[in-house]
Amino acid sequence: MINTEKQKTLVIGHRNPDTDSICSAICYASLKRKLTGKDYEPCRAGNVNPETQFVLDFFQVEAPRLVESVKTQVKDIEIRKTKGVDRGISLKTAWSLMQENNVVTIPCVTEEGVLEGVITIGDITKSYMNLYDSSIISKANTKYSNILDTLEGSIVVGDAEAYFDKGKVLIAAANPDLMENYIEKHDLVILGNRYESQLCAIEMEAGCIIVCEGAGVSLTIRKLAQERGCTVITTPYDTYTTARLINQSMPISYFMTMENIIGFSDEDPIDDIRDIMANKRHRDFPILDSDGKYLGMISRRNLLGAKGKHIILVDHNERTQAVEGIETADIREIIDHHRLGTVQTMSPVFFRNQPLGCTATIIYQMYQENNVKIDKTTAGLLCSAIISDTLLFRSPTCTAVDKEAALALAEIAGIHAEEYAKKMFAAGSNLKGKSDEDIFYQDFKRFTVGNSVFGIGQITSLDSEELENLKPRMLAYTEKAREQHDADMMFFMLTNILTESTDLICVGQGAEQLVSTAFHMADEYGSGDEEMEEMDGIVSLPGVVSRKKQLAPQIMMALQQ
Repeated sequence: MINTEKQKTLVIGHRNPDTDSICSAICYASLKRKLTGKDYEPCRAGNVNPETQFVLDFFQVEAPRLVESVKTQVKDIEIRKTKGVDRGISLKTAWSLMQENNVVTIPCVTEEGVLEGVITIGDITKSYMNLYDSSIISKANTKYSNILDTLEGSIVVGDAEAYFDKGKVLIAAANPDLMENYIEKHDLVILGNRYESQLCAIEMEAGCIIVCEGAGVSLTIRKLAQERGCTVITTPYDTYTTARLINQSMPISYFMTMENIIGFSDEDPIDDIRDIMANKRHRDFPILDSDGKYLGMISRRNLLGAKGKHIILVDHNERTQAVEGIETADIREIIDHHRLGTVQTMSPVFFRNQPLGCTATIIYQMYQENNVKIDKTTAGLLCSAIISDTLLFRSPTCTAVDKEAALALAEIAGIHAEEYAKKMFAAGSNLKGKSDEDIFYQDFKRFTVGNSVFGIGQITSLDSEELENLKPRMLAYTEKAREQHDADMMFFMLTNILTESTDLICVGQGAEQLVSTAFHMADEYGSGDEEMEEMDGIVSLPGVVSRKKQLAPQIMMALQQ
């Protein structure tokens, strides 16, 4: 059963993560671990961009684990740890285990933990109710140790590890003269304490004799059985009970299901398996890990009241920007510096949202508020995030609080903010060899305003020539991205850090006109429709460097108007 007190909490940023999203997740997870002693894991919802990779490499930190979905998985719910059994155990043993553990299905596994099959209470019932021929025990390749266990017997002659794999089972109720007519070589004969019957069975080359009611076996019979290779077993049961019980000694391997077993991986989302389980008559289903090893069993009842993964969102609070499956997750906290979005939570959560230039600044404040010492690596990551989000304090989103935090963190990390920023931005703007798709999604966010859907991608660079050469490529790809996202409009910002300006690619019906309206640029393009149609899809926006504070809000207001 999952212990919710020990359940891991994932700290994760938005899709297409930037440096703030990655670094804030790492540093906040570390803070939460120090404050609570519980398990918090930083994660990412997309690939690491070159700028962020530079930061991680510089401070020798591994990138967080990629999490593409936080849908509730099988491993997030209660899994019944029904112990796997060997395929050779008897039906009687399997039945006893079912009664002891109050289960109706038992998995059969190898020594390595690989699932071989399953035996159900229905399979055992059929073995009792179906009419089998008298050779069923040998056909099932039944081990003598199973017979001994089932009949609570003792072996007098023979090897308990050997198998009864030839012949039929019969009861010696007649006198020896008649017995000679129906006992054949290799048969298993159930009989009483009559010396003549025991001797006859052995002379007819029976494979095994079972002496009932605890009767003794003479030295002569033992010696003869040894010479003829006949196994001798004694049981306290009478012949009727022995005959009734002996079928229960057969191994479960003869009756269990070994092919087309309906099982699931512990990674499977429960939404995907719910319908499958509902359409099958099975009550229990085996669960396997990624290596195919058996973990446990689940039933439809386990899906009732299943709780989502514990999640903390950093650097975003909009559903369209969140990792897939966020609607099923149990969001515990949100730490952000953006506008309020559309994420809904199951219950009240800790929500900290401040009008600052970077989420990392908020996390820096939380370290200070909780008197937790910031080490050199943490300081470097938080500082890098602030430098990235504020474009080294050039962005209009930057506040005095951001700058003060970044400089204090730079001192702890032992870096010179301006020199380090140049190296970081250069790494991020090195776009040689990258595909149009990689460039476009390096930093991309999707927005919804009413019935309108649009997206904004952005790259920043110190190289004006590089940005200029990218324009025709990215103009074509932005249209492709708009179609892929089924968006009304799509925008791509080519931002020059040195000149603090952006060339904005606009695609979609009315996209350029919307930007013109948003930034009051009608005079520049003229007021007639003819002039608007002659635009080339790229609008120059001097002084605009921030998607969050300058571009996205203006577009949203223009759409609402």
